[in-house]
Amino acid sequence: MRPVRTTVNRVLLALVGIVLLVLGGSVLAVGLGAPAPSWWIHHGRRDVLLSDAERTRWRDTGWWWPVVLAALAVLLLLALWWLAAVLRRRRLGEILVDTGDGEGAVLRGRALESALADEAGRRDGVERAQVRLTGRRRAPRSRVRLVLAPDLDPATALHDLTTGPLAHAREAAGLAALPAEVRLKGVRHRAERVT
Repeated sequence: MRPVRTTVNRVLLALVGIVLLVLGGSVLAVGLGAPAPSWWIHHGRRDVLLSDAERTRWRDTGWWWPVVLAALAVLLLLALWWLAAVLRRRRLGEILVDTGDGEGAVLRGRALESALADEAGRRDGVERAQVRLTGRRRAPRSRVRLVLAPDLDPATALHDLTTGPLAHAREAAGLAALPAEVRLKGVRHRAERVT
């Protein structure tokens, strides 16, 4: 699901950027004296965005301006929500490790992700392993994706992961618990023609 969301974000950002670039470039060009494009709503350098007639056209209708302002407020809230969703860090940057001497240490999240993925990927029957840490600095959570060979039992792979790499990471970081969401996927081999 995450690659689809990333693709949708990139496509939407590209579309919004192109629209804003075209509109802003057109406004700038017309403002500097270039002839207005045929599709442009105004025709000259001295033309205003809303004329008196356009601005007062709906004055007698009591619902028009509240609806316009409400729609703009909804658009603003949606844009802020989207910005917050894009900027929110989904990956844990660092983990606080209790060293036992009253002090503490900081472990980079990517270092622990890499160590977990390397150890999980070296297990028999595991073709590929990916690990992502989420959660809080004092209570990390892991998301593990394993691509398994066709002959490996998923229950065995899950048992090996929990008793091996996850237990080692939990002990090495001095964590009381390291909850994990594990996704297992079987590798698919292409059929080959035998002659």
